[in-house]
Amino acid sequence: MRKRITGFSNPTVKAIRALRDKKHRRRQGRFLAEGLRLLTDARESARLPETLLMADRREPHPLLEALERAVEEQGGEVLELAPELLAKVTGKDNPQAVAGVFAEWATDLAGIDRTTAPLFLVAQALRDPGNLGTMLRTADAVGAGALILLDECADPFSVEAVRASMGAVFTVPLAQTRWEAFVPWLRAAPGQLVAASLRDAVPHRDAPYAAPCFILVGNESQGLPEACEAECDLAVTIPMRGRADSLNAAIAAAVLAYEADAALRG
Repeated sequence: MRKRITGFSNPTVKAIRALRDKKHRRRQGRFLAEGLRLLTDARESARLPETLLMADRREPHPLLEALERAVEEQGGEVLELAPELLAKVTGKDNPQAVAGVFAEWATDLAGIDRTTAPLFLVAQALRDPGNLGTMLRTADAVGAGALILLDECADPFSVEAVRASMGAVFTVPLAQTRWEAFVPWLRAAPGQLVAASLRDAVPHRDAPYAAPCFILVGNESQGLPEACEAECDLAVTIPMRGRADSLNAAIAAAVLAYEADAALRG
């Protein structure tokens, strides 16, 4: 079904704009994603928006036409808006010509299959949505089996995290749980837990990685709690050659992911 909307007072537009706020995302069970490339990744991963928003002044594109057709075929809604109205919805001064409203999906730990890949990424209390999105993107790039979020992490369905993931939110299995639930799940089957650490750690290039390997990074400012590190099978560190004493959490995860992946697949 196709509609043209011209006013911001439209209740559908107001409800979609509210998805920029976490409490409204939770209440509606939906989230907002923007950009043709990102929405194409979603379509190719068998996830289609319930509502597709398109600027009424846009250049034709075969991928946009394919997306529009797929949404209509599944009974979704297509809304055409003026670019300035789309900007208010997405919160960007220069929005892309297309955005979509998606239903959130289950992120239970039970849905993660540790036999699908030799490597998994795990983040504890990661608070920055940009870092979370970057970790999703890294997980996709390295072929990780999932990203597992522990404790009070940023919302993976926030506009910022989805944007930073560059579509990986649709391609990488995702789980959210507490540390107290994660440890029994991990120990119930084979799995090596590897901490990114500065304390009594092995250099990351000399570490004895074993599959399935779960690379664990902590909070951006505080790192991993000592109790979490104590539960790990291995602690690894990345050399700091300059004045900095640590790397950004998402960058550290990427460095360790590629090092571990090379060792496990080599």
